[in-house]
Amino acid sequence: MGASAKEHRRTLARLAGPVYLELLAGVAAGIINMVWVARLGGDAVAAVAVATNVENLLLGVVLMAASGTTVLVARARGADDPAALRSAVRGGAVLGALLVPPVAIGGLLLRDPLAALLLGGTGHPAHALATAYFAISLPGTAVFFATTVLDGILKGTGDTRTPMRLAFLANGLILVLDPLLIHAYGVEGAAVSTVVGRTAAFAVGLLVLRRNAVLRAARAARPAEGLPAAVRRTAALGLPMSVDFAVRMAGALALVSVVARIGVTEIAAYGIATKAMYVTTMAFYAVKQAAAIHTAHRLGALGVPGASPEGAESGPGWRAREVRRAVGRQAAVLGGLLGAGAAVLLLVAAGPVMRGFGAEPSVVAAGALFLRCLGPYLLLMAVFIALAGVFEGAGDSAPLARITVFGVLLQLPLAYALSGPLGLGGVCLAMALAMAVQCAALGLLHRRRAPGRAAADGTPPQEDDDTAAGVLSRSA
Repeated sequence: MGASAKEHRRTLARLAGPVYLELLAGVAAGIINMVWVARLGGDAVAAVAVATNVENLLLGVVLMAASGTTVLVARARGADDPAALRSAVRGGAVLGALLVPPVAIGGLLLRDPLAALLLGGTGHPAHALATAYFAISLPGTAVFFATTVLDGILKGTGDTRTPMRLAFLANGLILVLDPLLIHAYGVEGAAVSTVVGRTAAFAVGLLVLRRNAVLRAARAARPAEGLPAAVRRTAALGLPMSVDFAVRMAGALALVSVVARIGVTEIAAYGIATKAMYVTTMAFYAVKQAAAIHTAHRLGALGVPGASPEGAESGPGWRAREVRRAVGRQAAVLGGLLGAGAAVLLLVAAGPVMRGFGAEPSVVAAGALFLRCLGPYLLLMAVFIALAGVFEGAGDSAPLARITVFGVLLQLPLAYALSGPLGLGGVCLAMALAMAVQCAALGLLHRRRAPGRAAADGTPPQEDDDTAAGVLSRSA
C-alpha cells in the first residue's frame, strides 16, 4: 500500500517543524515590534494594533492563492507530472497578483475611512497615526502577498525549511530596523521596517525558487492547461481555505467584544493570555500544513485527479481513502500529543507566563485562570486542526469552511451566555464546547471518507455515496 504509520508520522514531523519555527518567528517579531512602538505612547500602540488585525484578515485573502497552490504543487510532485506542476505554479502566481490591486490600491485610497471605521471615528486620538501606517503598510501588501504565494510554492515541493529561513531573514531585519526607523519616523518607521524586511526576504526567495530542483525540472514543460483554467482551479481549491481562516479571525475579534463586557481586568488578561496561547496553537497549524502537503503528495502518487472539490469526490476510491485514513490517524495523534503538551505547559506555567508580561496582580490572576482552563479546548483544537489538513490536502476543504462557520456561530452566543455567571471561565467553556461539536462533525466526515470493510475475498469495498460534503449537507 505504501508508507507505514511510522513513516507518515516522521514525514509530518519533518515538514511541520520548520513551519512552526516560521510562524513563531513572526509572532516574536510582532511582540518585540510592539514593545518598541509602545515607547511612542498608547495612541501609537492602538494604531499599530489595529493595522496588525487588518493584516491578519488580509492573510486570509492571499491564502486563497497560497494554500491552493501548495496543494496543487504537492499533488503534481507526487504524480511526477511536470506539466501539472508548471500549471499549478502559474495559476497560483497569477491569482496572487490579481488579488494585490484591490487591496493595495483600494486600501491606500480608503486608508482614512478604514482607520475611522476600525477606531470608531475620525476623532479617535490614534486615527491620524493609523492612517499614516496604512499609507505604507497597505501598498506593502504587494510584497506580503507575493512572499506568501512564494512560500506556498516552495512548501508544495516539500521544502518547508526555506520559508522558515526567509521568515528568519525578514523578521531579523525588522528587529534590527525597528529601533532605528521608529526613533526617526515614529509609527511610519514601524511600517517601513516591515515592508523592507519582507522585500529583502522576497528577493532572496526568488533566487531560491529558480534553484529549486523540482521547479527547475518543470520549467521546460508545456503547462497542462491554459492560464485561465489554472487560475480557476487554484481559486476553487483555495477559496474554502481562505474562508475558513477569515471566519476564524473574525470570530476571534468578535470574542474580544464578548470578553470586554465582563470588565477591564478581564479584557487585559484575555489579551495577554491569548498571546501565550498562540505560541502553542501555532504548532497545531504547522501540523495542519504538513498534513495537507503530505496528503496531496501521496494522493498525487496514486494518480488521483487534480486537487479540486470535484476531483476529491470522484477519486480512485479505496486506495485514496486508505491514504486519507492513514495520514489522518497520524496527524491526529501528533496533534493530540501537542495539544496535551500545551495544556499541561499552560497549566503549570500560567502564573509565570502572565507575570512575564508585567501585568498587575489582578490581571495575572484572571489570565492565569483562563490559561489553566484552556486544556480541553487546546486538546480538541489540536486534533481538529491537524485532521483538517488531510481534508485540505485531498482538495476537500469546503466542508471544513462550513464546520468552522457553524462552530464560530455556536461559540459566540455560548460565550456571551456563560461569561455572565462564570466570567473568563465561561468563555473557556464555550470555546471547548464549540470545538467539541466541530471535532464531532469532522470525525464523522473523516469516517465517511475512510475505506469500508473489505469483502470476504479481500477485494476493496465498493464506493458509497456518503461523501463528506453529502454527509454535512444532510446533517445541516
